Amino acid sequence: MGACRGVLATIAPGVPLADISHLVPSFDIDRGARMLEASLPYYPPGSVHVGVVDPGVGTSRRGIALRCGRGDHCVGPDNGLLMWAAERLGGVTEAVELSSDAHRLHPTSRTFHGRDIFAPAAAHLALGLELAALGPRLDPSGLVRLPRTGPEVGAGSIRARVGSINGYGTCQFDVVDADWERAGLAGHPSIVVEVSGGTWTVPYVLTFGEIGRDEPLLFPDSSGKLSLAVNQASAAQRFGLGVGGLVTFRAGEDRPTT
Repeated sequence: MGACRGVLATIAPGVPLADISHLVPSFDIDRGARMLEASLPYYPPGSVHVGVVDPGVGTSRRGIALRCGRGDHCVGPDNGLLMWAAERLGGVTEAVELSSDAHRLHPTSRTFHGRDIFAPAAAHLALGLELAALGPRLDPSGLVRLPRTGPEVGAGSIRARVGSINGYGTCQFDVVDADWERAGLAGHPSIVVEVSGGTWTVPYVLTFGEIGRDEPLLFPDSSGKLSLAVNQASAAQRFGLGVGGLVTFRAGEDRPTT
């Protein structure tokens, strides 16, 4: 990252830089995509964003730059990493392949495109370069997109897979309020949580302060998604869950609140 920052500062001195995270698990494109999706909407419109989770570096996978509906640019590999975030920024309105020799470092490494291709392209965009100068246009419909399995919503229950697990061991699901309401679970103060290792009844609350230390909870997290946590402990360990783990949620015996 130090080298990438050096390239950015050399080409675009004075442009403010901010790091989102350096804690994406190695090669985990899905996790990186989720971090970008959750973070980029909170940066000023018109920002330039660079993402590098790139196990296919040096292969036939393309380097791309995108213009989004909000006015932002996203730069990185065409492996799905950028697409969920781009959708949150208004969708892809223009895309190009990064092929311009004039806007990359030379010699260009086969294994460090973050430094030699993505960072230079982003720096030039930050200085006002037109996107088309970086390479030929691409059809946005042909860009790589990561698969995303939505929840199975039934009458009184939802089945969903763990989408991500953060550093606290909190498990996030691609379940939003509309899914919760459609299943008829909204307002229920306790939810039965079923995983392969057993069944638990877990309170559905809005804050960690509503339950005791070391107690489990379900809550709508800061991204608006359903999360399973243990107050000051790891839900992943407590429930034996990993990314992709299947969980069923159904109404407990308590009557829903109004």
